[in-house]
Amino acid sequence: MATVGRVVVLLWVDILAIYAMYVMMAYLTDVWKLGFTDAALIVNAFWGVAFLAPLLLTHLVDTFMGNFSMLLISSLAYAVGLGLLAMSTPPVMGNCKEYKPECISHGQKNLFYAALSLAAFGMAGHMASFNAFLAEQIQEEVDNLSQGTFWRFFTSVFVVIIVTVVAVIALPYIRPWSIRFGIPAICTLVATLLFMTGSCSYNYVRPQGSPLTVFIRVFVATTSKLFFQTPSNPNQLYEIQNPEDELLPHTRSLRCLDKAAIIVPSISREEQERNRWTLCRVTEVEETKTIIRMIPVWMTFILCGVVSAIGLTFFVQQLEHLNHKVGRLTLPTVVLLWFYEQSQNTCSNIYNSFAMILNESGLRKFAPPIGIISSMILAILCCITAAKVEERRLGVVERHGLIDKPDETVPMTMFWLLPQLLLLGAFDGIFNSAVIEFFIDQSPASTRRYIPLFISGVFGIGMLGSILCVFVVGKISERGGNRNWFQHDLNASRVDKYFWTLSWLMAANLAVFIVVAILYRYNESQIEDDEPMEFGGLEEPYQDENPRCCCC
Repeated sequence: MATVGRVVVLLWVDILAIYAMYVMMAYLTDVWKLGFTDAALIVNAFWGVAFLAPLLLTHLVDTFMGNFSMLLISSLAYAVGLGLLAMSTPPVMGNCKEYKPECISHGQKNLFYAALSLAAFGMAGHMASFNAFLAEQIQEEVDNLSQGTFWRFFTSVFVVIIVTVVAVIALPYIRPWSIRFGIPAICTLVATLLFMTGSCSYNYVRPQGSPLTVFIRVFVATTSKLFFQTPSNPNQLYEIQNPEDELLPHTRSLRCLDKAAIIVPSISREEQERNRWTLCRVTEVEETKTIIRMIPVWMTFILCGVVSAIGLTFFVQQLEHLNHKVGRLTLPTVVLLWFYEQSQNTCSNIYNSFAMILNESGLRKFAPPIGIISSMILAILCCITAAKVEERRLGVVERHGLIDKPDETVPMTMFWLLPQLLLLGAFDGIFNSAVIEFFIDQSPASTRRYIPLFISGVFGIGMLGSILCVFVVGKISERGGNRNWFQHDLNASRVDKYFWTLSWLMAANLAVFIVVAILYRYNESQIEDDEPMEFGGLEEPYQDENPRCCCC
């Protein structure tokens, strides 16, 4: 279990890096003096790339790199990125020692953006390989597990978590930003070195190939046979009857992709089988069809990422300028983040219990749609609550004459934001669990590892989409000579109207999802499992009426 402990220590990297990005809004607005929308753009761009990149990196891992190489490279990128982030602060390399925008040189700004790029790559690499590599080590050592090794493993995990939690709680009380970013950089370097010390004892698994390559092959093969006529009998399409493989029955939808499985009569079968980019199995075609059929459902999840993005940007900006005192004690913003995480975990467990009840009743396929609908309703309530709280905050700002004093603390306790953070946590918890179950039930078995990455990718698109959403909403708000809702600081802006806009958009998105969920063709292979039939799954052949057109 010593090797597993060296892998688990990389949790330091993720938790501390997440904290560093959590306070990034405050750093950019307080030190760089950026407008809060410009700061939100940088933060959302970081998270968007960090959530999107794992899909591509996992493809590289499964194709030729392997999990250890990806973890090593991404951990080094993490360490260098957080180190550059600490160096980019004014006291380290600036023209002066104060945390002011004039003390930040052009070179430090370049260091800052390079640091964010490396940190995003490091986070994406960990998302792509950490769980898989940890599973490889546990699989090797579980047979030799003794009570002593178990307790050593448990102790190492406990120490990592405790040290990280203490660091995250203590860091907000450290005023210099160079130290705030420097401590995560040092811990990341230590964790990476500890991980490297076990390189001789790890269990290495050779890459087995990526299922994404199969999807690309299907499209390439379809294009190469664009003007071939599809056989009327689907049993004439190419398939390998291997009892070790899970075969999928042929379906009538997306028939143009069937051309990838056409066996060309003028070319020998052996020659076609050698070139896998021109001939695909029916099962591979059906897996591709399954993924394509889910795309309309995925599209309705993008706005969920936009709503989730406001928790990392606008909510944090609101927190930074509210009263943090409870009696004589000043609480850090991470306290409310703890409530958010508790809400997320609790609601996720509640949904899982609900899904188990439906599963026992034979209604399993209804659990994910009900969970997704419930989460979208919570997202709407979160936006409405945030809008009402922001209206109250702006009223307090106006009464105390703080509109032109953005650096002043608003005399309003930060716990006013607790309801919207609890709702956001409930939304994220139920949504993630429901979507994962939906993809597990509907996705091909070969893509199961990619399911969390598909979800994070959708959220990444949503994070990037929030940048466009803020820009478009701001431009629309200027129509008729009106003032833009997004000004340089939060007190002069009307973020409450943006929250109301998101609530209406989310309500429309909910209606679209309900329609798409009703029209969606659920996993046909599972529906037809109990029907005795030959491979092909059709009672009668179909005729490709237009052999010279790739119509679906």
